[in-house]
Amino acid sequence: MCSKTKFILISFCFITYYSYSQNTFVPDDNFEQALIDLGYDTVLDDNVLTANISGITDLDVINLNISDLTGIEDFISLTNLDCSNNQLTSLNVSQNTNLIELYCSANQLPSLDVTNLPNLVRLWCFNNQLSNLDVMQNSGLISLRCENNQLTSLDTSSNINLNVLACEQNLITTLDVSNSLNLNRFQCGNNRLTNLNIIANTNLSYLGCEQNFLTQLNVSNNSQLSFLYCFNNQLTELNLSSNPNISELDCSQNQLCSLNLKNENNSNFTSVNFDLNPDLSCVVVDNPNANHSNWVPTTFSNYVNTPAACSNFVPVDDLENVIATSYTLPILNNGSYFTASSGLGNSLNPGDVITSSQTIYIYNATACNSNESSFIVIINNEDYFIPKYFTPNNDGTNDVWQVYDRLKLVNHISIYNRNGKLLKFLPNSDSSWDGTLNGELLPSDSYWYEIILNSREVLRGYFALKR
Repeated sequence: MCSKTKFILISFCFITYYSYSQNTFVPDDNFEQALIDLGYDTVLDDNVLTANISGITDLDVINLNISDLTGIEDFISLTNLDCSNNQLTSLNVSQNTNLIELYCSANQLPSLDVTNLPNLVRLWCFNNQLSNLDVMQNSGLISLRCENNQLTSLDTSSNINLNVLACEQNLITTLDVSNSLNLNRFQCGNNRLTNLNIIANTNLSYLGCEQNFLTQLNVSNNSQLSFLYCFNNQLTELNLSSNPNISELDCSQNQLCSLNLKNENNSNFTSVNFDLNPDLSCVVVDNPNANHSNWVPTTFSNYVNTPAACSNFVPVDDLENVIATSYTLPILNNGSYFTASSGLGNSLNPGDVITSSQTIYIYNATACNSNESSFIVIINNEDYFIPKYFTPNNDGTNDVWQVYDRLKLVNHISIYNRNGKLLKFLPNSDSSWDGTLNGELLPSDSYWYEIILNSREVLRGYFALKR
């Protein structure tokens, strides 16, 4: 019995000694020196007592020229590891299952496996050489920074708690963040994205999607958005009317035709840049007369209050109405002739002879906007022509009532209301009436005329004023 007891005691002591004397192989001298400096080791001999490191929860070995982190697998209690700014070409954290925060940026990592880290909350692996990153098992992630790698795809559909996502300067072609409802800061610039859907990300305050291939960007649902950087894309329109919190905007180097910044809070802007959008003729703002001198380009001045007003910046010729036996279309400086509005109907050319009464439209279109005017050609072979109506609404068409007197037969004209009150005296047919009396607009109604010819013959009749 005494021998057996002695054997058991010796065995127990051996096991206890072995446990306390077990070493972890640490081949990188810079890594081991860091552990010595932290008080976890004493001699630079490629070995560290495992018992000294197995209970460590936080390890910071940043910027120490470490090229091999072998031995990290025995840091089984680690919750926070920062090994950024080193020369690592590999990193095995599969045994560090308690990790909550992992910072390994600015290394030379071609791959990184974090699938065995279910508790991971922050992962910063930017400035490496990663071509793939699987974060599907890290559902608790709130901050993921993987910018400046070689990623061609990134699936964040399982990361519903993401608050920060930075993946710019990669080769990503598609990105779905619709499940990340808490996303606040989103940086996906300098990738190969052709589409970006952020409708579900209503908490978004920072969006950087610059230097992609986006042709459209809908931010109407992102009312908290404060910073928007979407420069160097292929956007043709951008509407920030639903974004009252915007303070910084850079949408330069796009193909914008429409830019609406009327968000009832233009005074909140600290920086605005819409330069290098060659077809952008005007910008919709809260107050066109406000001071926009600190916006870029500083020389831009075509600010308007409504999108419809942008058409005013497209030049178009304006011709007077014509009453004649025939009419030859003159050469235009701005626009082309059409028989219908908006460039529809048949096209007409300068020099064409008009022999039938009609409305002719002058239509001019740029890459972004269009504008048009119109005039009426009345073909009349009689000695004079008395209009049946006119529409004085200041639209440039048929705004005055005037008798056409081809042979100058009219001596003077008087215009009366229904009650026989004289409203206007026209000394000849070259004069016209605009539908006012003493500066006041007269209502839509029938009005009477009395035309006295040079022969003293009297012509009486009525015409309509339509507003």
